[in-house]
Amino acid sequence: MSIRNGRFGVMLAALLAISLGSATSYAASGLSPGPVELQSLGPMTFATSGVLIVGDPKAAAVYAIATEDKQVDGDLQKALPKDLRGQLAAAIGAESDALEIGDMAVNPETGNVTFSVKANNRCGLVRMNRDGQFQKINLDKIDHGRKQLPNPPADKISGEGRRKRNLRDQSITDVAYFDGKVIVSGLSAGDSPSAVVEFPFPFADNTIVSNVEIFHAAHGRVEDAAIQTFVPLNIDGEPSLLAGFTCTPLVNFPIGKLDGGEKVRGKTVAELGNRNRPIDMIVYEKEGVTHLLLSNTARGVMKVSTEKIDDGPGLTEPVRGGGTAGQPFEKIDTLVDVTQMDKLSETHGIALIGKPGDTQRLQIFELP
Repeated sequence: MSIRNGRFGVMLAALLAISLGSATSYAASGLSPGPVELQSLGPMTFATSGVLIVGDPKAAAVYAIATEDKQVDGDLQKALPKDLRGQLAAAIGAESDALEIGDMAVNPETGNVTFSVKANNRCGLVRMNRDGQFQKINLDKIDHGRKQLPNPPADKISGEGRRKRNLRDQSITDVAYFDGKVIVSGLSAGDSPSAVVEFPFPFADNTIVSNVEIFHAAHGRVEDAAIQTFVPLNIDGEPSLLAGFTCTPLVNFPIGKLDGGEKVRGKTVAELGNRNRPIDMIVYEKEGVTHLLLSNTARGVMKVSTEKIDDGPGLTEPVRGGGTAGQPFEKIDTLVDVTQMDKLSETHGIALIGKPGDTQRLQIFELP
């Protein structure tokens, strides 16, 4: 069929140019079309140009997925779903009671939110646009790249009693995109299991693996504990990684020291209380000061200022009895039962409220 010159022809030509431009761009980024088969729900974050970084702990692999996320007009605050699980389940053709919600990530370029979900033993991705519409992201053939992590823990149950677990599930605990690189935290095999992995984006072979350790003030000893969540940021002009650990030390690692050489002991800048696990962390600016917002399993949401956070030697003595020490923090009482969260804009965040199995909903909040 021939296409005559005119408005339709101009529109089609423009769409083809955009499509070809995207294909060229993704190819130049090392992404190629094909299926993505996620084996598990892991942490996610956006890089650039709508490329979503997805961690798959079961596979010990990281994916870069070109979601082709587009700007959509709408007011997400007014369009928040009344039945989040129901709409996510409907998008993938599943029953809501069979659905598990994993992580969520906001594309800073569009303001749309992507969720990882699992139902009937299959994992997938669903996008919620700013107008409240839900779309399944088709992973059967999509531009993507894959990075296999080196030396992950064996995929088997180990330990006994309360310590019985599959360490492969912690091969990827968090991911971030920073300064053109992807940073991954998690456990590796070997005698020093806590690791930070860094590699360029687009994915390349030059992978740097650094083993880390901390002084765990609540336990009063040095440990190879796994990072649970982290954010990369600049502290006094130095690229740094602020990491949260179970039971609940906050530790600073200068990124320049994570060079794959000797094991790096971070500086424990705060002890935030025992019997608690950090879940998610975001960083933001307010009134000229950089702050962290940290959600936890048992101690609510905490706001931590980074002012003077790297001053002094850090914590080197035990903190007993569930006490806190080091960098001060403020508990945000307006945010309750937060599991996942992300920065929605320079002034607001979005949180997933409610534990798996409970009624779960979204809440947009002003960054405190």
